Amino acid sequence: MNISSPDKLLFTDPPVTKREVAQYYTATAGAMLPFVRGRALSLVVCPQGVKSECFYKKNPAPIIINTEHDLVAAVQNNTIEFHTWGSTTTNTEQPDMMVFDLDPDEGLGLKEVRQGVRDLKSVLDTLNLVAFLKTSGNKGYHVVVPFTPSADWAVFSKFAKTIAIYMEQKWSNRYTSNVRKANRRGKIFVDWIRNTRGATSIAPYSLRAKSGARISLPIAWNELGFIAPNSCTIKKALVRLKAPDPWTEFFKVGQAQRLGV
Repeated sequence: MNISSPDKLLFTDPPVTKREVAQYYTATAGAMLPFVRGRALSLVVCPQGVKSECFYKKNPAPIIINTEHDLVAAVQNNTIEFHTWGSTTTNTEQPDMMVFDLDPDEGLGLKEVRQGVRDLKSVLDTLNLVAFLKTSGNKGYHVVVPFTPSADWAVFSKFAKTIAIYMEQKWSNRYTSNVRKANRRGKIFVDWIRNTRGATSIAPYSLRAKSGARISLPIAWNELGFIAPNSCTIKKALVRLKAPDPWTEFFKVGQAQRLGV
Protein backbone atom coordinates (compact mmCIF):
# COMPACT_ATOMS: atom_id res chain seq x y z
CA MET A 1 0.00 0.00 0.00
CA ASN A 2 1.22 3.48 -0.84
CA ILE A 3 1.52 5.77 2.18
CA SER A 4 0.65 9.41 1.58
CA SER A 5 2.96 12.00 3.14
CA PRO A 6 5.42 9.24 4.12
CA ASP A 7 7.97 11.72 5.51
CA LYS A 8 5.49 13.44 7.83
CA LEU A 9 6.81 13.30 11.38
CA LEU A 10 4.36 11.56 13.69
CA PHE A 11 6.88 11.64 16.55
CA THR A 12 9.61 14.22 17.05
CA ASP A 13 11.42 12.79 20.11
CA PRO A 14 12.82 10.64 18.60
CA PRO A 15 11.85 11.57 15.05
CA VAL A 16 9.62 8.85 13.55
CA THR A 17 7.91 9.30 10.19
CA LYS A 18 4.60 7.98 8.99
CA ARG A 19 6.52 5.61 6.70
CA GLU A 20 8.45 4.23 9.68
CA VAL A 21 5.25 3.66 11.66
CA ALA A 22 3.81 1.75 8.70
CA GLN A 23 7.02 -0.27 8.42
CA TYR A 24 6.88 -1.08 12.13
CA TYR A 25 3.33 -2.40 11.96
CA THR A 26 4.17 -4.37 8.82
CA ALA A 27 7.09 -6.02 10.62
CA THR A 28 5.07 -6.82 13.75
CA ALA A 29 1.84 -7.85 12.02
CA GLY A 30 2.51 -11.57 12.47
CA ALA A 31 2.92 -11.15 16.22
CA MET A 32 0.25 -8.50 16.74
CA LEU A 33 -2.65 -9.73 14.61
CA PRO A 34 -3.60 -12.71 16.83
CA PHE A 35 -4.44 -10.19 19.58
CA VAL A 36 -6.48 -7.78 17.43
CA ARG A 37 -7.97 -10.00 14.72
CA GLY A 38 -11.74 -10.38 15.01
CA ARG A 39 -12.07 -7.93 17.91
CA ALA A 40 -13.82 -4.59 18.01
CA LEU A 41 -11.22 -1.83 18.21
CA SER A 42 -10.86 1.77 19.23
CA LEU A 43 -8.10 3.71 17.50
CA VAL A 44 -6.06 6.73 18.53
CA VAL A 45 -5.60 8.90 15.44
CA CYS A 46 -3.08 11.75 15.24
CA PRO A 47 -3.45 13.55 11.90
CA GLN A 48 -0.60 15.98 12.64
CA GLY A 49 1.48 13.76 14.89
CA VAL A 50 1.48 13.22 18.64
CA LYS A 51 2.47 16.81 19.44
CA SER A 52 -0.86 18.01 18.03
CA GLU A 53 -4.41 17.03 18.87
CA CYS A 54 -5.15 13.30 18.72
CA PHE A 55 -8.58 11.69 19.06
CA TYR A 56 -10.20 8.33 19.79
CA LYS A 57 -12.02 6.77 16.89
CA LYS A 58 -14.76 4.41 18.03
CA ASN A 59 -17.41 3.89 15.41
CA PRO A 60 -20.95 2.65 16.19
CA ALA A 61 -20.11 -0.30 13.92
CA PRO A 62 -17.07 -2.26 15.12
CA ILE A 63 -13.70 -1.28 13.70
CA ILE A 64 -12.10 -4.57 12.65
CA ILE A 65 -8.46 -5.27 11.80
CA ASN A 66 -7.88 -8.75 10.35
CA THR A 67 -4.85 -8.48 8.07
CA GLU A 68 -1.52 -6.74 7.66
CA HIS A 69 -3.15 -4.66 4.94
CA ASP A 70 -5.80 -3.51 7.45
CA LEU A 71 -3.09 -2.46 9.91
CA VAL A 72 -1.23 -0.43 7.31
CA ALA A 73 -4.48 1.07 6.01
CA ALA A 74 -5.17 2.32 9.52
CA VAL A 75 -1.70 3.90 9.63
CA GLN A 76 -2.40 5.51 6.26
CA ASN A 77 -5.30 7.18 8.06
CA ASN A 78 -2.89 8.38 10.78
CA THR A 79 -3.68 5.72 13.40
CA ILE A 80 -0.97 5.23 16.01
CA GLU A 81 -2.65 3.26 18.82
CA PHE A 82 -4.84 0.15 18.63
CA HIS A 83 -7.10 -0.71 21.59
CA THR A 84 -9.07 -3.97 21.73
CA TRP A 85 -12.20 -5.31 23.36
CA GLY A 86 -11.84 -8.24 25.76
CA SER A 87 -14.11 -10.37 23.57
CA THR A 88 -14.29 -11.33 19.92
CA THR A 89 -16.94 -10.19 17.46
CA THR A 90 -18.11 -13.80 17.08
CA ASN A 91 -18.70 -14.09 20.84
CA THR A 92 -19.21 -10.52 21.96
CA GLU A 93 -21.02 -11.26 25.23
CA GLN A 94 -18.51 -13.78 26.61
CA PRO A 95 -15.08 -12.17 27.14
CA ASP A 96 -11.88 -14.17 26.86
CA MET A 97 -9.16 -11.69 27.89
CA MET A 98 -8.94 -10.03 31.34
CA VAL A 99 -6.58 -7.08 31.66
CA PHE A 100 -5.30 -5.43 34.84
CA ASP A 101 -3.44 -2.14 34.52
CA LEU A 102 -1.18 -1.20 37.44
CA ASP A 103 -1.49 2.59 37.31
CA PRO A 104 0.70 4.39 39.90
CA ASP A 105 0.02 7.75 41.52
CA GLU A 106 2.41 10.55 40.67
CA GLY A 107 5.58 10.25 42.69
CA LEU A 108 5.58 6.48 43.08
CA GLY A 109 8.70 4.81 41.78
CA LEU A 110 9.32 1.80 39.59
CA LYS A 111 10.09 -0.31 42.66
CA GLU A 112 6.53 0.12 43.93
CA VAL A 113 5.02 -0.57 40.51
CA ARG A 114 7.01 -3.78 40.12
CA GLN A 115 5.95 -4.88 43.60
CA GLY A 116 2.36 -4.27 42.54
CA VAL A 117 2.81 -6.63 39.61
CA ARG A 118 4.31 -9.28 41.88
CA ASP A 119 1.48 -8.91 44.39
CA LEU A 120 -1.14 -9.22 41.66
CA LYS A 121 0.58 -12.29 40.24
CA SER A 122 0.62 -13.87 43.71
CA VAL A 123 -3.16 -13.44 43.92
CA LEU A 124 -3.67 -14.93 40.46
CA ASP A 125 -1.32 -17.81 41.31
CA THR A 126 -3.43 -18.55 44.39
CA LEU A 127 -6.44 -18.79 42.07
CA ASN A 128 -4.47 -21.11 39.74
CA LEU A 129 -4.79 -18.60 36.91
CA VAL A 130 -2.04 -18.34 34.31
CA ALA A 131 -1.28 -14.72 33.44
CA PHE A 132 1.00 -12.88 31.02
CA LEU A 133 2.91 -9.62 31.40
CA LYS A 134 3.48 -6.67 29.09
CA THR A 135 4.71 -3.14 29.33
CA SER A 136 2.07 -0.46 28.96
CA GLY A 137 4.32 1.87 27.00
CA ASN A 138 3.47 4.41 29.69
CA LYS A 139 3.76 4.42 33.52
CA GLY A 140 2.70 0.91 34.46
CA TYR A 141 2.50 -2.73 33.47
CA HIS A 142 -0.43 -4.75 32.19
CA VAL A 143 -1.19 -8.25 33.48
CA VAL A 144 -3.35 -10.19 31.02
CA VAL A 145 -5.29 -13.37 31.83
CA PRO A 146 -6.65 -15.47 28.94
CA PHE A 147 -9.86 -17.45 29.43
CA THR A 148 -12.00 -19.86 27.51
CA PRO A 149 -15.12 -17.72 27.01
CA SER A 150 -18.06 -18.81 29.15
CA ALA A 151 -19.02 -16.07 31.65
CA ASP A 152 -20.95 -12.98 30.63
CA TRP A 153 -19.63 -9.45 31.08
CA ALA A 154 -21.36 -8.86 34.42
CA VAL A 155 -19.75 -11.92 36.04
CA PHE A 156 -16.41 -11.28 34.33
CA SER A 157 -16.28 -7.65 35.48
CA LYS A 158 -17.34 -8.51 39.02
CA PHE A 159 -14.55 -11.09 39.27
CA ALA A 160 -11.92 -8.57 38.10
CA LYS A 161 -13.21 -5.98 40.57
CA THR A 162 -13.13 -8.54 43.39
CA ILE A 163 -9.43 -9.16 42.74
CA ALA A 164 -8.72 -5.42 42.87
CA ILE A 165 -10.72 -5.03 46.09
CA TYR A 166 -8.90 -8.00 47.63
CA MET A 167 -5.56 -6.33 46.92
CA GLU A 168 -6.89 -3.04 48.32
CA GLN A 169 -7.93 -4.76 51.54
CA LYS A 170 -4.85 -6.96 51.90
CA TRP A 171 -2.37 -4.15 51.22
CA SER A 172 -4.42 -1.06 52.11
CA ASN A 173 -1.40 1.25 52.10
CA ARG A 174 -0.38 0.23 48.56
CA TYR A 175 -3.44 -0.23 46.34
CA THR A 176 -6.86 1.15 45.53
CA SER A 177 -9.68 -0.23 43.43
CA ASN A 178 -11.22 3.24 43.12
CA VAL A 179 -10.61 5.13 39.90
CA ARG A 180 -10.87 8.58 41.51
CA LYS A 181 -7.57 10.47 41.69
CA ALA A 182 -8.30 11.50 45.27
CA ASN A 183 -8.27 7.85 46.32
CA ARG A 184 -5.00 7.19 44.55
CA ARG A 185 -2.66 9.38 46.58
CA GLY A 186 0.49 7.43 47.28
CA LYS A 187 -1.08 4.26 45.89
CA ILE A 188 -1.39 2.18 42.76
CA PHE A 189 -4.78 1.97 41.08
CA VAL A 190 -5.48 -1.66 40.18
CA ASP A 191 -7.49 -0.84 37.08
CA TRP A 192 -10.14 -3.55 36.72
CA ILE A 193 -12.53 -1.28 34.77
CA ARG A 194 -11.01 -2.37 31.46
CA ASN A 195 -12.92 -5.61 32.01
CA THR A 196 -16.36 -4.08 31.54
CA ARG A 197 -18.41 -4.32 28.36
CA GLY A 198 -17.30 -1.77 25.77
CA ALA A 199 -14.04 -0.91 27.53
CA THR A 200 -10.79 -1.44 25.66
CA SER A 201 -7.11 -1.84 26.45
CA ILE A 202 -3.96 -1.16 24.45
CA ALA A 203 -3.11 -4.08 22.18
CA PRO A 204 0.17 -5.99 22.48
CA TYR A 205 2.78 -4.47 20.14
CA SER A 206 0.84 -1.23 19.71
CA LEU A 207 2.68 2.06 19.68
CA ARG A 208 1.61 4.71 22.20
CA ALA A 209 0.75 8.18 20.98
CA LYS A 210 3.14 9.85 23.39
CA SER A 211 6.58 11.39 23.20
CA GLY A 212 9.21 8.69 22.83
CA ALA A 213 7.28 6.37 20.49
CA ARG A 214 7.08 3.63 23.12
CA ILE A 215 5.53 0.19 22.66
CA SER A 216 3.17 -1.91 24.76
CA LEU A 217 5.33 -5.02 24.50
CA PRO A 218 4.87 -8.59 25.78
CA ILE A 219 7.68 -9.58 28.14
CA ALA A 220 8.51 -12.64 30.23
CA TRP A 221 7.86 -12.64 33.98
CA ASN A 222 11.59 -12.92 34.68
CA GLU A 223 12.14 -9.68 32.74
CA LEU A 224 9.99 -7.60 35.11
CA GLY A 225 13.01 -6.51 37.15
CA PHE A 226 14.93 -4.96 34.29
CA ILE A 227 12.45 -3.84 31.61
CA ALA A 228 10.69 -0.60 32.55
CA PRO A 229 7.09 0.07 31.45
CA ASN A 230 8.08 2.82 29.01
CA SER A 231 11.46 1.52 27.86
CA CYS A 232 10.46 -0.45 24.77
CA THR A 233 11.13 1.49 21.57
CA ILE A 234 10.45 0.55 17.95
CA LYS A 235 14.06 -0.55 17.55
CA LYS A 236 13.94 -2.76 20.66
CA ALA A 237 10.61 -4.27 19.65
CA LEU A 238 11.93 -5.21 16.22
CA VAL A 239 14.99 -6.85 17.77
CA ARG A 240 12.79 -8.82 20.18
CA LEU A 241 10.76 -10.24 17.30
CA LYS A 242 13.82 -12.33 16.44
CA ALA A 243 13.90 -13.86 19.94
CA PRO A 244 11.55 -16.48 21.42
CA ASP A 245 8.04 -15.14 22.02
CA PRO A 246 7.31 -14.88 25.79
CA TRP A 247 3.57 -15.15 25.04
CA THR A 248 3.78 -18.20 22.78
CA GLU A 249 1.41 -20.16 25.06
CA PHE A 250 -1.17 -17.37 25.39
CA PHE A 251 -3.84 -18.93 23.19
CA LYS A 252 -3.06 -22.46 24.34
CA VAL A 253 -3.82 -21.97 28.04
CA GLY A 254 -7.52 -22.73 27.72
CA GLN A 255 -8.24 -22.13 31.39
CA ALA A 256 -11.86 -22.39 32.37
CA GLN A 257 -13.68 -19.49 33.94
CA ARG A 258 -14.69 -20.34 37.46
CA LEU A 259 -15.78 -16.82 38.23
CA GLY A 260 -18.51 -17.32 40.76
CA VAL A 261 -17.86 -14.40 43.12
